Amino acid sequence: MITYYDDRSVQVTSSTVRVDGRSYALADITMIWHRRGTRSWRVLVGRGAIGAALAGPLVAAVLGIGVAVWLHRSPTVTIAIVGASVLVGLAVGPVADFLFEHLDRSYARGSRQLEIWARWRGQPVRLLRTGDALRFGQIYRAVQRAVEHSQPARPVTRR
Repeated sequence: MITYYDDRSVQVTSSTVRVDGRSYALADITMIWHRRGTRSWRVLVGRGAIGAALAGPLVAAVLGIGVAVWLHRSPTVTIAIVGASVLVGLAVGPVADFLFEHLDRSYARGSRQLEIWARWRGQPVRLLRTGDALRFGQIYRAVQRAVEHSQPARPVTRR
């Protein structure tokens, strides 16, 4: 028996697909397809908030430098304001790695609900529904490979 995918709730083998305790024999599956749901505004707003958090200190630094030049104060005051602004801008550096990691993870998870459907014993059955795009892709490809390998080879006809 070949295992194509295995996690805590989904197992795809060369003979069956098991999802949340339900088993579907590959011999009874004739077709696989997927559906994408609507975008999640919560995920999109979260990505925008991460972008704003990245840009905020940089914008504050640029505004601080602009204010320092606009005030026409003594060189000491101007240098102090520009220095403080640059430090604010540099503050984004250590935080940026953390924020970029969350942003990257957000794209890996996706912003839609994704479903895997199969025609099982002649009836359409939803095998899986998830918002995790990476996991969805892995499971979908595993089911496709398992179904392809479980079907008997078609004889080649020559003309």
